[in-house]
Amino acid sequence: MNTTTYPALAQVFWRPITLRRDIVVVLLGSWLVALAAQISIPLQPVPITGQTFGVLLVGAALGFRRGALAMIVYLLQGALGLPFFAGGAGGLARLIGPTGGYLIGFVFAAALVGALSERGWDRRFLSTLAAMALGNLVIYLFGLPWLAQFVGWERAVSVGLLPFLTGDALKAALAAVALPGSWMLLGRLHGGRP
Repeated sequence: MNTTTYPALAQVFWRPITLRRDIVVVLLGSWLVALAAQISIPLQPVPITGQTFGVLLVGAALGFRRGALAMIVYLLQGALGLPFFAGGAGGLARLIGPTGGYLIGFVFAAALVGALSERGWDRRFLSTLAAMALGNLVIYLFGLPWLAQFVGWERAVSVGLLPFLTGDALKAALAAVALPGSWMLLGRLHGGRP
């Protein structure tokens, strides 16, 4: 088993890493997800948003710890009432409502994708695609059972999974191009080595 770890994209892009820079990248990551959440196709009870794309990109770019922390900060800001959730919503009610499981799943999905990125999965198209698919799976593993408590399993699958599969596949493919492309660009900027 390969246990080699690599720096996350943010660590290479913005050297040296300091506590101040860690705080800045975590906040920026949370705000990126908040911005992506406002890109929305309103379906009920779960809208299609750019939110999951932001979550997975932030996890990959920041790595395991910073990615998960950025999602915790994102959830805290939203729970405090900032308009960070889909459709400009905020407040604790979102975290305990039908979409709360998906939101909580963001922390674990970002952590997983970040951990995989620290193992080099974000350097190639197919491994990045696999990391994004696994991150989406984690979000569904948290979101669907939670949603089913509100609408039942059959409806949870029909409104909380099936409408999103195509969009999630497209977002994963976009990330699978963007992340390895970012590494290639960084390599060029740093004289052939990221």
